[in-house]
Amino acid sequence: MKILFAASECVPFVKTGGLADVVGALPQELLKLGHDVRVILPKYAAMAEEHKEKLSHVCHFQMPLGWRSQYCGIETLVYKNVRFYFVDNEYYFGRAYVYGSFNNDEAERFAYFSKAVVEAMPRIGFFPDVLHCNDWQTGLCPALLKLKYLMLPDYRNVKTALTIHNLCYQGSFAWDFVEELLSLGAENFTADKLEYHGGISFLKAGLVYADTVTTVSPTYAREIQTEAYGYGLDGLLRARSASLTGILNGIDKKEYDPAREAALAANFSVKDLSGKAACKAALQSEMELDARPDTPVVAIVARLTGQKGIDLVERVLADMMRQDLQLCVLGRGEPRYEQLFSWAAWRYPGRVGARYELNEALSRRIYAGADMFLMPSQFEPCGLSQLIAMRYGTLPIVRETGGLIDTVRPYNKFTGEGTGFSFANYNAHEMLYTVERAVSLYKEEPEAWTRMMQRAMRKNFSWDASAKSYAALYAGLAAPRAGGEPPEEIE
Repeated sequence: MKILFAASECVPFVKTGGLADVVGALPQELLKLGHDVRVILPKYAAMAEEHKEKLSHVCHFQMPLGWRSQYCGIETLVYKNVRFYFVDNEYYFGRAYVYGSFNNDEAERFAYFSKAVVEAMPRIGFFPDVLHCNDWQTGLCPALLKLKYLMLPDYRNVKTALTIHNLCYQGSFAWDFVEELLSLGAENFTADKLEYHGGISFLKAGLVYADTVTTVSPTYAREIQTEAYGYGLDGLLRARSASLTGILNGIDKKEYDPAREAALAANFSVKDLSGKAACKAALQSEMELDARPDTPVVAIVARLTGQKGIDLVERVLADMMRQDLQLCVLGRGEPRYEQLFSWAAWRYPGRVGARYELNEALSRRIYAGADMFLMPSQFEPCGLSQLIAMRYGTLPIVRETGGLIDTVRPYNKFTGEGTGFSFANYNAHEMLYTVERAVSLYKEEPEAWTRMMQRAMRKNFSWDASAKSYAALYAGLAAPRAGGEPPEEIE
């Protein structure tokens, strides 16, 4: 089948979160199954020069957007056998940031990108069987196809899938402004179509008009149909429940491999864990923690926001530090939480280390060197961090929600089973008790701890099974047509 992924970010070109990892990995796996898979992205200024230098120009054209005619360039490269297209417009994407604030400017940027995705199809000679959209930034693509392009023969057979990576972000803007840009039709500004609290939600538009809707774990697919997790869209999601599927994300086992990763202080594997001690010592030195090999290092690598459960940590931080543990934090987020960990590093010197940045290399060293990974999320659509942590033998401590409950099996002291620790209620003291349990097991039963580490490292969270589920989903939408020209080079 011919599949076109449309997304606002993708590794290795630009990344702000887990969406980029998914869009970078899933097409690779679908390609192995024999599908012609391509990806279209904005060409951001933040894209590394090493990738920009490999781009070749495909075409350019003027695209109507409201009362203006905007330049739209399409550039391309092939990376790991997958062809990538980049929408080039310096006015919209030549900026120092990937995402801005939720105002009319942000609405215009991604209204432009959504229309460019659809307009590019005949110009790149690729009409897909399935256009796979991701999150609100591409939510208008299914609406545009259904409302504006179905009368054109080449577009009639294009089916659409929309994946919700985080329902919290919906892309809500003023209707009048978006209607001026795209002329979606006043007759469609109704509660059952595009209207949302007096405005327009790009995500809701996608949920209404996409042929199928997916999200990134089975539990999250059920949770978002409830008022507690639905963020106002639970009624629509219940109405579309027959077309809603939860498919668990995976990780690239070759990309995250402690046995081969050259940047680590030492390599280790499930059969030989000795190198993990060297990684821990190096992490303690880098994060200015005391060199104490027998003290467990608890890591947090996350956006420092309430969604990630940082408010729970704030509530019981002093109680946590009464235990013999060290805390290692990496991330950016709300100023109150950055100030919290800065205070903690001052209050507990040698026991708390914090960095406020997006640093992929440091995150790998943390996954490899820490003993426990704390992820007490209020909600978590899937979560990749707990999967990566287990790959590196760092046992997760999670709240039982979304993809966390689907991937982390809690430790059972009677049977010895489990791959981590979990707690049910969004409660700081439940989290604290679970951390205490983990620290106790680490110190008092090292053999049980080692067995659990090995069990977690053996878990297969690759994309293999997920890719087959997506392929089956696509097959149910459309019969394949003649394939396009395959990429001719490998980079």
